[in-house]
Amino acid sequence: MVKTYSKHVPATAFGLICSSSSNSQYDGKFAFVPALEDVLVAMWHEISHIAEVTTILQSPKKHVFAVGYADGSIRLWNSNNNTVIATFNGHKKSVTALAFDNDGTRLASGSQDTDLILWDVVAEAGLFRLRGHRDQITAIHFLTPAKLPSTSATSASSLLLTSSKDTFMKLWDLSTQHCIQTVVAHRSEVWTMAVNLTQDLVFTGSSEGELRAWRIDHDALAEGLHETDSGEISKVIHPVSSLPLASRHRVSQVSFHPSQSFLAVQSHDRSVEIFRIRSQEELHKKQLRRKKREKEKKQKIKDSNTHPNDEAANDKDDEEIKLVDLFTPYLVVRTSGKIRSFDFGGDVAPNRPLQIMTALASNAIEVYTIPQPTKSKDLPEAVRCYSVDLPGHRTDVRTLSLSSDDEILASASNGSLKIWNMKTNACIRTIDCGYAISSTFLPGDRHVAVGTKNGEILIYDLASSSLIETIQAHTATVWSLHVRADQQALVSGSADKDVKFWEFDRKSITDENVTNTKHLTLVHTKTLKMTDEVLAVKYSPNNKFLAVALLDSTVKVFYQDSLKFFLSLYGHKLPVLSLDISHDSKLIVTCSADKNVKIWGLDFGDCHKSIFAHDESVMQVAFEKDTHYFWTVGKDKMLKYWDGDKFEHIQNLRGHHGEIWALVLSHHGKFVVTGSHDKSIRVWDKDEDEQIFLEEERERELEMVYENGIADSLNRVEVPIGSGVDGAPVDTAAQAEVTGVTKQTMETLMAGEKIMEAIDLADDERATFQAYEDDMAKLPADSPMRLQPPPRNQLLAQLDMTPDEYVLWVIEKVRVTALHDALLVLPFGKVVSLMGYLNTWAKKEMNIPLVSQIIFFLLKTHHHQIVANRVMRTALIPLRKHLRATLQRQKDILGYNLAALQYIRRRVNADRTAQFYEEEGLDEDKIRARIAEGKKRKRVDIRV
Repeated sequence: MVKTYSKHVPATAFGLICSSSSNSQYDGKFAFVPALEDVLVAMWHEISHIAEVTTILQSPKKHVFAVGYADGSIRLWNSNNNTVIATFNGHKKSVTALAFDNDGTRLASGSQDTDLILWDVVAEAGLFRLRGHRDQITAIHFLTPAKLPSTSATSASSLLLTSSKDTFMKLWDLSTQHCIQTVVAHRSEVWTMAVNLTQDLVFTGSSEGELRAWRIDHDALAEGLHETDSGEISKVIHPVSSLPLASRHRVSQVSFHPSQSFLAVQSHDRSVEIFRIRSQEELHKKQLRRKKREKEKKQKIKDSNTHPNDEAANDKDDEEIKLVDLFTPYLVVRTSGKIRSFDFGGDVAPNRPLQIMTALASNAIEVYTIPQPTKSKDLPEAVRCYSVDLPGHRTDVRTLSLSSDDEILASASNGSLKIWNMKTNACIRTIDCGYAISSTFLPGDRHVAVGTKNGEILIYDLASSSLIETIQAHTATVWSLHVRADQQALVSGSADKDVKFWEFDRKSITDENVTNTKHLTLVHTKTLKMTDEVLAVKYSPNNKFLAVALLDSTVKVFYQDSLKFFLSLYGHKLPVLSLDISHDSKLIVTCSADKNVKIWGLDFGDCHKSIFAHDESVMQVAFEKDTHYFWTVGKDKMLKYWDGDKFEHIQNLRGHHGEIWALVLSHHGKFVVTGSHDKSIRVWDKDEDEQIFLEEERERELEMVYENGIADSLNRVEVPIGSGVDGAPVDTAAQAEVTGVTKQTMETLMAGEKIMEAIDLADDERATFQAYEDDMAKLPADSPMRLQPPPRNQLLAQLDMTPDEYVLWVIEKVRVTALHDALLVLPFGKVVSLMGYLNTWAKKEMNIPLVSQIIFFLLKTHHHQIVANRVMRTALIPLRKHLRATLQRQKDILGYNLAALQYIRRRVNADRTAQFYEEEGLDEDKIRARIAEGKKRKRVDIRV
């Protein structure tokens, strides 16, 4: 009988507030922050998608958010119902920059693959790909020309401004799909860019700490590119000057407030500088004061003769200080940790204080209030009004332990011990501690012992959330703690080469935080001196043996009562980092920094099997309850499940985005918990209903590798322009500045195969019935040779569809964003067949928008083959006839409906106006007078 195993599936991930992989967004009420592969506000998570979030952007349509991922995909999320609107696949590497146009109908994305892609959000399709940058794109902004010529066919937001780590800033004309200006913005990498509200000033920040300003010439944009008198091409972007900052660190982010006159700059790890933008009135007053001071100074020195060169120099100085006059330092927001990103809190009234949210790299969020400027001479200060830091660790989760009933989880890191409810995944206690390395629940589950880096064992009382005792147990790191199976003793192993044994006792403790009651404590009974540093210690479940792992890559086994030496297990090439003993005390499994796991017999110390388990160091190993199955975790971010009897690899579980430090198993065998460098704690549940067959699992993994290989070969990474890489394939399409947006994924390959299968099935069905009809046509109507029609295909009969309806049904099920890439999979023979079905659909007026989209794409893609193929002429002529007639009818219907909607809108506006005046109780003469008075008044825009 074939051996089966229970499958484990990812259940929950908690302990995350804000990961440092992406920026965050804040609208004044909600913070939309990354949590590895999810976005936290209401847990935006797509099943089976584990790529990390790399950028988040809110659309002008406030409920729509664009989220870029590390695998190059972009998903549009609806924040009202937390669902995915569309998925875009076009980039080969992680998405690093996103930008919406003013209407939210187009999305521009930049990536580490140096490509810039423009997406149509409404049609859910990629418009084109722009190439030109030589390194990662860091920022994108749409520009709307202030003055467009009356005869211009250029749409609004037809310009795109991008910055990159290649030190360049580029201006793109989207109507011609070309770069119209390239500026060397800095001598080093450009990390950020921001455009002011009037779109005439641009700031760029570099890795050298320089913040440089640039002027956008809208007159030059309106005139278009032309040669100047000197023969040069007119330029749109002109340098202004640099803005001095308080620090010379890398400028990570620059941002203008969406409605107020403030500029925020992050150029230091823990602070954000806020600049106030002076109004024209303030600038005028400042210039008058400056002229007055200069006049007084001249009168004092009584020198009225000024050389022309000096005057020119003074004019130049005035030009340079204009930017400093316009942007004046206002205040500095200082946070408690390193800042990953910040965001202003949406539009506010002019007299209301501003809010700025800072997302910290230490897994926390802080919101600060910035006061509005006043006439007071007191320096303004930012005040922290909100902070979210309790539901997660500031640093790596280094150790985990479960209570005996699996109800409570303790996790510890450098600085904090947190207690979690396993049913709700809520953090119920947070206690300060040192640099925790190991931990365990003590008998009774009311206390937790934590071993620290400086050699202390800290005992915490969970009921009072307090530290009740600090024991200076060792002089170096306490690497391991373990409670004996009979709950009577504890053993600790340390880097000071000692293994110490402790018994539990109760003593009275009087403290201001704790009532005068008896609490659990440790009493040192004996010490076992070792020859090298101790990395792991473990009692056997039968209380007979004690296993000790040393830095010299060996494991020593002792009798736990007499501490006499029993066995020495050697074979690892690097130190053993963890070990565990099976429930029947027959097997001991060890894991090492040499990436291997070894299974030993505890009776004779023989090595049953050595397994190359992980691609990096194996950090933890643990047996499952009452079995010889065991789990391992490693620095390769993987959790793996093994059979210790048959030495088989059962299952791989991916999910973490950093090294996995900690592993703990349920005492009842129901779940596994892991803790990682990415600061997340993940729970993996056992699915009793679903079984794993090893052969099927291996086949599935091989198929995944093969399919990913096919997709990767189709998406061969092209070399950026000017990179000069030797041996790169010469591809004219790859070197073009503008190309189509294509990317083959498993979804598009499968969709293409389904379309081919549907065309084959429909062609066979049509050929069968056509042959039958041809044969019957040769016979007279009353001939006894006439036969019954052949049976229909079972699938078509079950769906009750004709062959052409079935092909359309299959294509309609393909997602719009994947349709073009799926059609690219079709060989030209299938394209010819599909053209015949397109003619039938156009004739029957079946889903005309989709039919038109497919026709135009196929004609554009296979233009050369279609022109050279005479057979296609017979298919295209009737297709043109039917499609034109159908599209004309569709156009007439749309025009009629649009006119009706405009008429309805005018009626509604008129009724609303009449109703307003009727409620005021005015007669016709007064209404006319009110309207005439309104026409004389000057319109004023009021922002609320």
